[in-house]
Amino acid sequence: MMKLGFDGKVALVTGAGSGIGAAVSRQLAEEGAEVVVADLNGDAAQTVAAEIRSLGGQAQHIAVDVSDPDAVERLVQFVIDRCGALHLAVNNAGTDGVRKATADYPLDEWHKLLNVNLNGVFYCMKHEIAAMVQNGGGSIVNMSSILGCVGLPTASAYTAAKHGVVGLTKVAAIEYARMGVRINAVGPGWIETPLLLDHSDTVSTRRMVALQPMARRGTPQEVSALVCFLLSEQASFISGSYHLVDGAYTAH
Repeated sequence: MMKLGFDGKVALVTGAGSGIGAAVSRQLAEEGAEVVVADLNGDAAQTVAAEIRSLGGQAQHIAVDVSDPDAVERLVQFVIDRCGALHLAVNNAGTDGVRKATADYPLDEWHKLLNVNLNGVFYCMKHEIAAMVQNGGGSIVNMSSILGCVGLPTASAYTAAKHGVVGLTKVAAIEYARMGVRINAVGPGWIETPLLLDHSDTVSTRRMVALQPMARRGTPQEVSALVCFLLSEQASFISGSYHLVDGAYTAH
């Protein structure tokens, strides 16, 4: 197994209380990083951090609402105060929102979803990048989706936010490339996470999964493998790009 070389690195993962975020946190810790496990659900974050420590890894936890810019600023300061620096970040926190056709989409739900899935990524990047520049560089992975490049009926807010995450990633990668900060986006497809399982019985979800060429859903660990590679120095010339983990779904 290729070693990714995270010894001595400090990593922040948002939305890390379950699913992909939890898988990424575990793998980062296994590879030697000290991980700050952040989630809106503080109890879930605590559980993941405790599991990592029980296996010999280094982890701390914190509850955070990434849609609150002040809370995000405090989050990054927490990482620096507790761990001394920030080298790696995975902006994974997100929500899926209601399923409505565009003209029927409730305004309050639109703003709520974009505040988490797009604004939250921006808030995190704003403070993470500043910390990494001071530290001489770092690496960020933003969690987009297959809906960062294709559409899904009744998911206008989610699709708009995930397209926006890809755009933010590209711009920031250009801006900070010469300062040693690499920034990439990952687009998971139909992955076995709480978000998908919550909608597993909806007609649109059943149709989309049925179109999956590999005839199965992906796992959080399969997404984590790519995320951790992109964070590592093995990917030292990869920045500003958007990588799909979708079992050929978007190849249709």
